[in-house]
Amino acid sequence: MSFWLILFAVLVLLSIGGIIFLTSRFHRFSFIEKLGRNHKKLSWFISLIPVALIGTASYFLINLWSMIVIMLHLFIIWLICDIIAGLVRKMNGWERYRNYEGAAALIITVLYLSYGWIMAHKVFITDYDFKSAKPLKEDLRIVEIADSHLGITLDGDSFTEQMKRVNAQDPDVVVVVGDFVDDDSNRDDMKKACAALGQLNTKYGVFFVFGNHDKGYYQGYRNFTAAELKTELKNNGVTVLEDESVLVNDDFYIIGRQDKSDEDRTPMSELVADVDMSRYTIVLDHQPNDYLNEADAGADLVLSGHTHGGHIFPAGQIGLLLGVNDRVYGSEVRDNTTFVVTSGISGWAIPFKTGTISEIVVIDIKK
Repeated sequence: MSFWLILFAVLVLLSIGGIIFLTSRFHRFSFIEKLGRNHKKLSWFISLIPVALIGTASYFLINLWSMIVIMLHLFIIWLICDIIAGLVRKMNGWERYRNYEGAAALIITVLYLSYGWIMAHKVFITDYDFKSAKPLKEDLRIVEIADSHLGITLDGDSFTEQMKRVNAQDPDVVVVVGDFVDDDSNRDDMKKACAALGQLNTKYGVFFVFGNHDKGYYQGYRNFTAAELKTELKNNGVTVLEDESVLVNDDFYIIGRQDKSDEDRTPMSELVADVDMSRYTIVLDHQPNDYLNEADAGADLVLSGHTHGGHIFPAGQIGLLLGVNDRVYGSEVRDNTTFVVTSGISGWAIPFKTGTISEIVVIDIKK
C-alpha cells in the first residue's frame, strides 16, 4: 500500500506542476499574449480557464484519477511538442510567431486519449495454444476473464453482453481470476454479473478467485459485502476457491489462491501437498508475482490478471523495473510452468487504456 501512496503523492505533485505549466502555455496563444500587454492579470486568469475547465470536466464527468491522467498526458505531450518546436526554431533561426506546438499538443492529446478510450471499452478475444506434457482425457478449452471492476467500463448489463461472447467460445471451463468487482461497485451490477456467470454453458463449470479489490479496502464504502458477493456467486453455481484445489472430471486440478493482499494465504508448497502432480494442474492467482514458488511447485499453467496489461503507458514497464510484478502481460514459460497474464476485460478507475487492450482470453490445451 505504501507504494501506491507514494505513487499517488507523485501524481498529485506532477499534476500541480502540470497546471502551472499548462497555464503558462495557454498564455502563449497570440490573442491572450496581446491581451496581456495591457491587462496582465486578466490574461493569466483567462489562461487558467481552459486548464480549469479540462480538469473540472474530467473530474465530474469521470473521476479524480481520470482527471489526473488527462492533465498529465496534456502536460507531457505539450512539453514534448514544446521541445521539438524549440529545436526546429533554433536550427532554422526562426522566432516564435504562432503557438503551433500548443495546437498540436491539444490535437495529439485528444487523439491519443480517444484511442485509449476505445481500447478500454472494446473487448478483444485473445487466443493461446499450449500442449500438455501430462496426460489429459481430451483437449481442454479454458476461457479466462479478470479485472471487470464493475462500474468503470462495464456495468451489470454490459458484462452480461460480454458473457454471451464467452459462451460463443464453447468453453470447457471458465475462470474468473480476481477483481470481479471494485470498491465502489453497486449491488445491482454485482447481482446481474453473478447471474451472467451462472448462465454460462460450460462442460466443467465456472471457477472464481478473489482479487485485491473484491473484498473491498474500505468497510461500508459499497452497498454489499465480500460475504454477500461470495453467496451470490455460489447461488449462481460458481465455485469459489480460497486456497483450495478441486479435481475436475477425475482428470485435471484447478487450484485457486487467495490474493497476495491476504496476509494469511497458504504458501504454494502447502497448497500442492495433497495434489497429485502427475495430473495437469491449473493455478488461479490474481497477482502475477509468485512465479518462482509456483514453478517450483510444478504447476503446469498459472493464470493471473491484476496488471491490466500496463493500463496506462508506461506504468507496466515501471512496475516491472520496481519488481512489483513478475510479468505485466502475455505468456512465458519458466521451467515446466506456463504463465499467462491477461490485461483484463476492463480496468480500475480509469476508462482509458493506452498501454494495452481489454480482452477475453481463450486458452486451448492440447492433450
